Amino acid sequence: MSEKKKKYVLRDDVALPKPEVEFTYRDELNDAQFEAVSALEGPVLVIAGAGSGKTRTLVYRLAYMVEQGIRPEEVLLLTFTRRSAEEMLRRAAGLVSGEFGRIEGGTFHSVAAAILRRNAEVIKYPNNFTILDTADSMELIGRCRSAAGIDFKQRRFPRRQTLQKLFSKAVNKDMPVEMIVYDEFPHYVEFIEPMEAIRGEFEKVKAARGMMDFDDLLIKLIELLEKNEAIRRKLQRQFRYIMVDEYQDTNPMQDRIVQLLAGEKGNVMVVGDDSQSIYAFRGADFRNILEFPKRFPGARIIKLEINYRSTQQILNVANATIDKAVEKYTKILTAIRGAGPKPVIIPAEDEAYQSRFIAQKLLEHREEGIELNQMAVLFRSSYLSSDLELELGRRNIPYVKRGGMRFFESAHIKDLVAHLRLLANPTDELAWSRSLRLIDGVGPATIDLLLGSILSDPQPFAALLKAERPKTESFQRYRTLMADLWRRRDKSAPSELLSIAHEYYEPILKDKFDNYPQRIRDIQHLIGISNRYRSLSSFVTDLSIEPQDRFAETGDETDPDSEKLTISTIHSAKGLEWQVVFLIWAIEGRFPSTFSVRSDDQLEEERRLFYVSTTRAKEYLYITYPINIYDRQMRVMCQPSRFVEELPLDLYDQWDLTEGSDEEDEADLEGDVVH
Repeated sequence: MSEKKKKYVLRDDVALPKPEVEFTYRDELNDAQFEAVSALEGPVLVIAGAGSGKTRTLVYRLAYMVEQGIRPEEVLLLTFTRRSAEEMLRRAAGLVSGEFGRIEGGTFHSVAAAILRRNAEVIKYPNNFTILDTADSMELIGRCRSAAGIDFKQRRFPRRQTLQKLFSKAVNKDMPVEMIVYDEFPHYVEFIEPMEAIRGEFEKVKAARGMMDFDDLLIKLIELLEKNEAIRRKLQRQFRYIMVDEYQDTNPMQDRIVQLLAGEKGNVMVVGDDSQSIYAFRGADFRNILEFPKRFPGARIIKLEINYRSTQQILNVANATIDKAVEKYTKILTAIRGAGPKPVIIPAEDEAYQSRFIAQKLLEHREEGIELNQMAVLFRSSYLSSDLELELGRRNIPYVKRGGMRFFESAHIKDLVAHLRLLANPTDELAWSRSLRLIDGVGPATIDLLLGSILSDPQPFAALLKAERPKTESFQRYRTLMADLWRRRDKSAPSELLSIAHEYYEPILKDKFDNYPQRIRDIQHLIGISNRYRSLSSFVTDLSIEPQDRFAETGDETDPDSEKLTISTIHSAKGLEWQVVFLIWAIEGRFPSTFSVRSDDQLEEERRLFYVSTTRAKEYLYITYPINIYDRQMRVMCQPSRFVEELPLDLYDQWDLTEGSDEEDEADLEGDVVH
């Protein structure tokens, strides 16, 4: 080797020519948006009011960064759905030329999974670790619960669903299980010790079988970043610029990840609205956005207060509602669209009157030219729509209800995907169990014997083929299928593997479900989705991390051209908008709920829910409530919601509902009586 060494000087001024831009940012953005777009260095907090063009601002900032010569691979975009990240990158690519595909964009969980797979040896996990969704976690917890030796007949012990919720909430809120039990499940205090033991066994089994649940992805990433300085600094150098959407919905772990990745340079922009933080039940802590300036000293705060969605009359109600919040960033939403009709508050004699009014008013707006898919009915809790759904059926008004079972959470989809999960991780105990349960004539005892031999063998698929029992035709079909899939795993695309598994599963499907034609169409849709993938690992990972966000469709929502009313919980309506919005059941005990009034924090979240519901409306907002309801078979007079009673009288109109013929209606309308 020559002793003389040559020097190569690194320079920051060497770069590709800046892409040509066919627009000026000043012309496309308002002043606050432009300030957010052009603020590249240091920590920045953008408080984006409802309808203020938050996504547009993020898209233009991505384009601006690339135009300024920032390398795409230096940018990390964190969102709460991968679909939203992909949409932002697609739109940014339409503004300026650049390699936006090299920007790391996705959810906290998907980014964590990618980083952990690249550093699997460091965390002592296989790089093909299985990611458990909520149902998988419940099943594994159920196994640990059964193995705990507790006599469930003598004592009422928490079910696996409750345990999963409790364990996850403890992680996301960074609180001991004991504290969660005392706060939310006081009737289970006597079981704290065995619950802790079950949790310990749950963690032990996951580690032994190469499994992580959603919470583990964040926990392991934090541990990796905190304990390994070299990896932390490498990632900090890689991601010189970080952008986080919907920061009000982050939990303590996600907030910690942002701090660790940002490091001392602090080139991090977080965007959100403290007034729209409504997911505390998932562990979200809106104080993350309130305390951002403390975590990142010198942070610039930019407020987006110009609203492009609603009329000023609707925003006046929203502003008045959130003005009474105890903790907040003060902001006043101003409409670009100008004034419009005042929101209307409608007390109804009872629930039936409320439903009749809504159905009639929906049809009136439709006659005026507003299609049903531009209208929505919102409610605090799903069960509050039952009477309305009956009335909609009587009036032949088609609707889709947001919520309920998600596409990828349905049994037939999980059954089929279990077979592919085994190809990605042959030690996945839950996938083996689920696929074996589908075999005719194979019961729990046989499954336990098979699992014992399969999982104790270094080559699980070989152990399956060596199994001597059961000697049934259905078991032989299963072994033939799994052997075929295993041979093809590295050569065939995910869609081909799914098609093979589908051919095996279809007779089982027809025997298991009465509505198998619809379920077969679902599987065909799944195969269509899998055509987007070349890698089995990435396909299975995406299904596990965020199926409901990226792909979810229900039978009622697959036709975008169909004219259907939306009825929805407020939580499911966040981020959406309609020309006409009805907010129903605005009474004390329902909205806010009885449970929430016991806690100041929960009551504040109810206020934010009310704010979110009002800001979904573009032009017409109706707030209704029944005066009389039946509670425990007794007729009870209700109080309007405190959020309604707090509104200044000059911000809304009030209508009284009366019975009458068409002729009487026309006469009364002339006298300003509205039916």
